[in-house]
Amino acid sequence: SGCLSSIGFNAIKAAILIQRWYRCYMARLEMRRRYALSIFQSIEYAEEQAQPMFFFFFLDLVSHFFTSPSDCNTTGSDLKLLEYERMIEVPDSYYGPRLSFPLTVADTNALLWTFKRQQQLHARYVLQLLHETKKVLQQMPNIVHLSTSYSKEITICVYLFCFLPQNGLPSEENPYLFNGDFVDRGKNSIEILIILFAFLLVYPNDLHLNRGNHEDHIMNLRYGFTKEVMKKYQFHGKKILQLLEEVYSWLPLATIIDSKVLILHGGISDTTDLDFLNLFKRNKVRSYSHMVLLFLNLRPLHTRRPHPSPRSFVGCRHPWEYRKGWVVDILWSDPKTQNGCTPNQFRGGGCYFGPDITSRLLKRYNLKMLIRSHECKQEGYEVGHDGKVITIFSASNYYEEGSNRGAYLKLNPDLIPRFVQYQVSKCTRKQTLHQRVSVVEWSALKSLREKFYKQRSELIAAFRRYDPNYTGQISASEWASAVESVLQLDLPWRTLRSRLVKLAQDGSVEYLSCFNDLEMEQPIKEVRPALVETLCRYKADLQIIFNVIDRDHSGLISVEEFRRTWKLFNLHLKIDIDDESIDSLAYSIDFNKDGSIDFNEFLEAFHVVHKFENKYSQ
Repeated sequence: SGCLSSIGFNAIKAAILIQRWYRCYMARLEMRRRYALSIFQSIEYAEEQAQPMFFFFFLDLVSHFFTSPSDCNTTGSDLKLLEYERMIEVPDSYYGPRLSFPLTVADTNALLWTFKRQQQLHARYVLQLLHETKKVLQQMPNIVHLSTSYSKEITICVYLFCFLPQNGLPSEENPYLFNGDFVDRGKNSIEILIILFAFLLVYPNDLHLNRGNHEDHIMNLRYGFTKEVMKKYQFHGKKILQLLEEVYSWLPLATIIDSKVLILHGGISDTTDLDFLNLFKRNKVRSYSHMVLLFLNLRPLHTRRPHPSPRSFVGCRHPWEYRKGWVVDILWSDPKTQNGCTPNQFRGGGCYFGPDITSRLLKRYNLKMLIRSHECKQEGYEVGHDGKVITIFSASNYYEEGSNRGAYLKLNPDLIPRFVQYQVSKCTRKQTLHQRVSVVEWSALKSLREKFYKQRSELIAAFRRYDPNYTGQISASEWASAVESVLQLDLPWRTLRSRLVKLAQDGSVEYLSCFNDLEMEQPIKEVRPALVETLCRYKADLQIIFNVIDRDHSGLISVEEFRRTWKLFNLHLKIDIDDESIDSLAYSIDFNKDGSIDFNEFLEAFHVVHKFENKYSQ
């Protein structure tokens, strides 16, 4: 019996050890997954922060190369647009839906069937549908009030197609609220908009839409939706985009359910006033750039900054102008765990609001909770501020397959939120958990290392401030401080350093090693290295400029147009690149010397590649 007792004791001890090892193993995997998500999110927010910096430059370009969208506001312009729609011929060879208004459920089913087959809706019907959507939205208030008494539950979500099969299509018995960011979410954004607007026309009391920060024509220029529309609809694309900008401006800003639950895309600030917001002419706010432009016109030159908050509008001459700033907060703000309200420097717009700000606003309006979106969450949702703030994010695999789950929320008459999580998967089901985490981690580190390469000169200068004798080594804390001072991504650099840089035996960092396995895919040797690095860093912004100049979206601009554009960009950024270098670049990438530049090839020529891509992907 003593022997058996000893065996049993050893078995229990072994089980405990295995359990401890397994828990440590899972904890390490979870830590790796979390910091990978942090890397993705930090880089995304850094890109958003750059957006306000270029708004005026982009606004000037847009106003120069396009007819001003404000021209579409008049009744005469509406009549011209209707006449334009009627003039568009639908050929007999078109076998897609032929819409007539008012729409029916059969029309929405036909649209779903068409898009599943990767077919397009004809431009004439797209314009007509947008026109009808605008008329419906114009009748809606800034803040929509809903009641659960007429249905069992309301589904609150952000993304569309990934869960409709399991949750059902919108109907009187199955109402939906989509909380912004309908576009810039993949290559089928226009189809998603068409489906949403079609269901809105069929069920105007059962499908509801809040505006997000991506319902903005400047954001669409940067993140791809403009390019998608122009590619799919070519000649009619510009008209569709102009009308879409109007539709954006009429989207409601927020929704309140049962007078207790406030739902909006981003967040609030310490100056948010729902009463005034409800009276505000929301169609006056066409773009976040209008906020910035207004702010700069109201403030002295020496106090100008790219990301105003509503607090900056105090003392302005027109009260309605002050309220414009609140729209920025509603679309761009994020919650934080600390009390108070501070500018959201990380995104470049809106603010960070703490639990005290949430409690104060909920108490003032006798509300129970705030539901918002705007941030990718690892589990698809997050509850904060003592249960008073819920973030819901419905797009799974947002950064990389396996990076996050998606979720939507169902709210019943008791106002008790019920979360439904899911993850769309193509190939991850065949992988182990370790493999899935490794793929996500590798993708995040790859993006981060490319960020290093794009700001190589600044990083080396920061490193050498700690290394005046050019030894090539600095301490881990010095390396972390130098990297953060340049990249400003607010990441745990000391934890990440072993994955980004070589460590010497004494624990110091060989700082130049973080660039070792990065190179240009097709380096143009005739161009100065400083210009190559600059082009890498501002590639996305140059793509927007190119899209504006390339009015027919043929993918080509003249060498002269490119040279003139780069000079404008150079002047705006105050980059010291001489005209000779710009001319050398323009001629060197015009390979066939026909006087035109294929910008897609140009972008690929400055694509950062990893020489040892399998190093972390195993």
